[in-house]
Amino acid sequence: MKRIWQRLSRREKGLVGAVLVVLALVLARHFVISPLMERQEWVERQLEIQPQLLEKNVRYLGRKAEIEAGLEKAKGELGQMEPQLFSGDTASVSASSVQEMIQAIAAKGGPQVITTRVLNPETKGSFTKIPIQIEVSGQIDQLANLIKGLEAAEKLLIVDELNVRSLFRPVPVVTRPGQTQAAPAPPPAGLRASLTIVGFARVRPSPGKAAGEEKSSQAKSKPGRPQKAKASGEEEDAEE
Repeated sequence: MKRIWQRLSRREKGLVGAVLVVLALVLARHFVISPLMERQEWVERQLEIQPQLLEKNVRYLGRKAEIEAGLEKAKGELGQMEPQLFSGDTASVSASSVQEMIQAIAAKGGPQVITTRVLNPETKGSFTKIPIQIEVSGQIDQLANLIKGLEAAEKLLIVDELNVRSLFRPVPVVTRPGQTQAAPAPPPAGLRASLTIVGFARVRPSPGKAAGEEKSSQAKSKPGRPQKAKASGEEEDAEE
């Protein structure tokens, strides 16, 4: 490498030196200057955002009493709605209760229930949304009675989706030339409807499960008993 450098002329050495200087500047810009500039821009953005966040937090602190009052109001409304929620150890038990209530309402002057299907429950905390999809067939007044019964039920039931199609088919009237025939009265319009009815449940753990968790917690809180028994056995062996 030294021999190659010695063979170069003064002009070539100057060009090589200039290339090395340019390369060093490019590397310094890429690995040193650019990160420093990005860091500086990030700090400037944070300095602009922090006062806004501080002002926002101060506003929330000023509304502390209002927020607490709203929270207490929501808790009170939830307590009033508690009797309207279904209860059960599991979501499947609550879904069975929802199905029984819907079928009982449909049996009181409602349409004929063709199929019933339990959709996937959605659990949020201690509350569970239980959707039930039913397909019914009947007259329009029967469908109206079903919806009224759901709204007046003891438990909270909401019609989340409703699809209705008519089963009416017009009957052609055949007349001969020179004869007049009154059109027959149309049959009552039949309907086929698909409803998605939602019930809400507050799932509570079963007593057996709670007792099992309590026993396991007690067992974890007393880990030294087996070691004590083993130590007493070793003392008896030593005395022998």
